[in-house]
Amino acid sequence: MSSWEPQSKKRRLDTDSGIGNGILNTKERFKPTSARDWTISIAVPTSIITSCVTREQRTTAAGSIARALAIFSVDEVVIFDDSPIEQRPRNFDPDAYTGDIEPAHFLEHLLNYLETPPFMRKVLFPIHPNLKSQGLLHGLDMPHHPHKDEWLPYREGLTLEAPPRSGKGTAVDIGMPETVTISEDIPPKTRVTLKMPDDAQGKPEPVNPAEPRTEGGYFWGYSVRKAKSLSDVFTSSAYEDGYDLSIGTSERGVPLSKAFPNHNQTATFNHMLIVFGGPRGLEFAAMNDPDLGQMGIQGARTKELFDHWVNVLPNQGTRGIRTDESLLIALTALRRLWDNS
Repeated sequence: MSSWEPQSKKRRLDTDSGIGNGILNTKERFKPTSARDWTISIAVPTSIITSCVTREQRTTAAGSIARALAIFSVDEVVIFDDSPIEQRPRNFDPDAYTGDIEPAHFLEHLLNYLETPPFMRKVLFPIHPNLKSQGLLHGLDMPHHPHKDEWLPYREGLTLEAPPRSGKGTAVDIGMPETVTISEDIPPKTRVTLKMPDDAQGKPEPVNPAEPRTEGGYFWGYSVRKAKSLSDVFTSSAYEDGYDLSIGTSERGVPLSKAFPNHNQTATFNHMLIVFGGPRGLEFAAMNDPDLGQMGIQGARTKELFDHWVNVLPNQGTRGIRTDESLLIALTALRRLWDNS
């Protein structure tokens, strides 16, 4: 899938001079925070949906994860396979797949679908069995999901096949009544992040997708990554120096108040990673990880993978907490580590 967006519905193209006043004369709803290079990542196992009985249950579980990511401004989600090796599919082809779900691909597909601005989805996400119950999903309504009456200095756009009136550059659908033109020549059906001009005579310019966060101070959605195992969450990190603060969640962990006793002080980190286990915990994921087995990290030693091994809800009133519930509980409790406002 390309990383920009168009829309099949016909729209009037913008003028060659820049963007229309109608786009500029809108209100800003989301207020930026301080620009930040640091990131928050979470990792979830495939077993969170393999225990679901129906497609509808799996779909709503994926939707609950996406809502948690949006609510807490999480920048990355990693989906790792914690199933026994002999049960994992081999030579899986997502494009040719029409049968029962493959958990990692299913979660990746739905989480990417929900992160994408709605006006792009019909173009970027063709009909697929994974999306059969997508009507059950709640919208995320993140800053990069445009409202026509809101203004932000950045926009997500989808490049179009129709050329701009001047014949130069590329026409881009940004989810507004009018499309815009950029100077660059970019293939159609490509998702782009645009920095919008301050006046109607300027032209938007493509920027790095991270710039709204690193320069503008806006939460700008999340990325999705698949990992073949628990150890692969760490070794295949998208960040050059990996994660410098890792937290494993477990009912056998220490209370959060002991792991981080200073309630008024944020943690120091560049890239934080919070890892959640499935119904059988992170120890089950370690047991099914051949690399960790060779290192002797099994059972109680699983906690050695992390800087902190925490129980975010001691004395819980139920025998088990679902992972989608654990996300909301843990992120609520841990949020003070990066935002003590």
